[in-house]
Amino acid sequence: MFKPRKVLVPMDFSEDSNQAFRIALSIADKYQSRVFLLHVISGVVLEYVADYCIDQSLVDRVLNESIVFSNEKLREAIDKNQHVGNIKVILNVRRGHPYEEILKEVSEREIDLIVIASHGKTGLRQYFIGSVAEKVMKEAKCPVLLIRS
Repeated sequence: MFKPRKVLVPMDFSEDSNQAFRIALSIADKYQSRVFLLHVISGVVLEYVADYCIDQSLVDRVLNESIVFSNEKLREAIDKNQHVGNIKVILNVRRGHPYEEILKEVSEREIDLIVIASHGKTGLRQYFIGSVAEKVMKEAKCPVLLIRS
């Protein structure tokens, strides 16, 4: 029987990713797993900023503030779900292309299961799986639980 010990939840702060987190917590509670909550700050945004010749110190400040903000939002997600038992949740914020960073996290942390929302903040929700979720499903080396919204 499959008993995941390390569960990864990519979080974009949408309600759908919050739902994926709640489901991951339920799985973790059942199997005494650890949950890894990951937010990726899109490297594309920072590339555009650099293209417009914005001072590097300003870019660095925006990145640092984004990391602080992201960590606060991840902690808020945990606080909202305090009632789910004594589950260890590990936070991480990375910078880059979301699906690539998710797959790196899976490899580096030896994740057993990814719980991901089918849609993030963008997209034609009713017609397509989100591009990040689709790429993760195609390339992940571990099982992926896709949470439909």
